[in-house]
Amino acid sequence: MASDAMRLTPGDALIVLDVQRDFCAGGALEVSGADKIVSVVNELIKEAVAAGVPIVASRDWHPPGHASFRDCGGPWPAHCVQGSVGAQFHPDLRLPERAIIVSKGESLERDQLSALNGTGLAERLRQLRVRRLLIVGLALDVCVLETALDAVAEGFDTHVRLSGTRAIAPEGARDAVENMRKACVFVEDSQDEI
Repeated sequence: MASDAMRLTPGDALIVLDVQRDFCAGGALEVSGADKIVSVVNELIKEAVAAGVPIVASRDWHPPGHASFRDCGGPWPAHCVQGSVGAQFHPDLRLPERAIIVSKGESLERDQLSALNGTGLAERLRQLRVRRLLIVGLALDVCVLETALDAVAEGFDTHVRLSGTRAIAPEGARDAVENMRKACVFVEDSQDEI
């Protein structure tokens, strides 16, 4: 890990995106290497608990027949259907009871890639006096990218730790990192981490 990696302190929040069974090994929309980030994320959760900062865990929470599903004309196989085993958080993820759970993609007609898109999370973070975000989770080239870009647009100092994320596609990872850096997201670790 880079020596300039962000340390969580008061005024920060840890955002853990979509570390759910369907995005991990054997899942409906498996992201290669996704299971490897769980230990990194758990260490950050421990750090966040010790620092007393908010921990947010987002989850895809799609109704059956969601617009993003291939069978309904979308780009993805059916995944993270509300109440399904695939929608559960990874069994080794150690979220504390006080974690803020944000569900996204609940509307049948539209996808919701960012945890800050129509969820009220940005306002909640401001109420908690959060100024800086550390983002990890799945997938780098989709929901992590969109959340990071929205976070910057909402005025948060935004960090993404690559060792705590994986991408659906290698070229997607490169593009996501480039787009985040252009938007003034601080990208931690090297490309080797993804």
